[in-house]
Amino acid sequence: MGSDSSYSDVAARFTGRPVTAERRLSGSLGEVVLDDGRTVVVKVVDGPGAVRAEAAGLRWLAAAGAVRVPVVHGHDERRLVVDRVSQGRPGVAAADRFGRELAALHAAGAPAFGAAPPGGPEEAYIGLAPMRNAVGRDWPSWYAEHRVLPYLRRAVDDGTVTGAEAAGVERVCERLPGLAGPAEPPARLHGDLWNGNVLWGEDGHVHLIDPAAHGGHRETDLAMLRLFGCPHLERITAAYEESAPLADGWAGRVGLHQLFPLLVHAVLFGRGYAEQALAVARAAG
Repeated sequence: MGSDSSYSDVAARFTGRPVTAERRLSGSLGEVVLDDGRTVVVKVVDGPGAVRAEAAGLRWLAAAGAVRVPVVHGHDERRLVVDRVSQGRPGVAAADRFGRELAALHAAGAPAFGAAPPGGPEEAYIGLAPMRNAVGRDWPSWYAEHRVLPYLRRAVDDGTVTGAEAAGVERVCERLPGLAGPAEPPARLHGDLWNGNVLWGEDGHVHLIDPAAHGGHRETDLAMLRLFGCPHLERITAAYEESAPLADGWAGRVGLHQLFPLLVHAVLFGRGYAEQALAVARAAG
């Protein structure tokens, strides 16, 4: 960013506060200290619609009054200003609280599977990958059409997955109505709930960042938490189930819900993740 659009300038414009200090964290991330002592984060994103999607997602999650997320101070087409989360250490009490709060977030619901947050674009992102928020009437067909198959086709086009291998994933998609478990209403999902987006605050609460929020199946967020591991995961899950019991057989469906993020990672990062997705498809039969 040039001198006329420094992190400090952007933070001052969207918070309405003078700036006392700035620290550049990377080429696309900076921390700015305001004159009242608060610290905000300025994030620069180049994908078209990505900033609007993230801002709308954070506000939609906050509106549920459940899990804590950073306050959005403002944004333009490329830059987003949010509160910084002061981080602490993962703790059992925070894990129990997070499990209950995540259940409440999901229960806040969504208008449909694939529904974008209010004010959010249909063409959104999950991490660095485009993600289309097109709505569907039932979870199995929507998940296949708008989550699994677009990334599978991209992986085939890129040569990361062969056509013969893709056929195995396509067969799982055809069988999803019988594999998905009991029908559930659309949940309000964070949508990219891996450990890196779960911040353990020094205030004793978990704070969630960088959402790819949309209406989906609540088991998808829980499966994402398991994909790369999370501190006190079993405590989180137990507390979740105490608040909102999961349907019988949910543990056996974790792989199905991980197909989407695994294929996203295959498109972004290559064959290793594709092999994990193919293993999930084989296990599903």
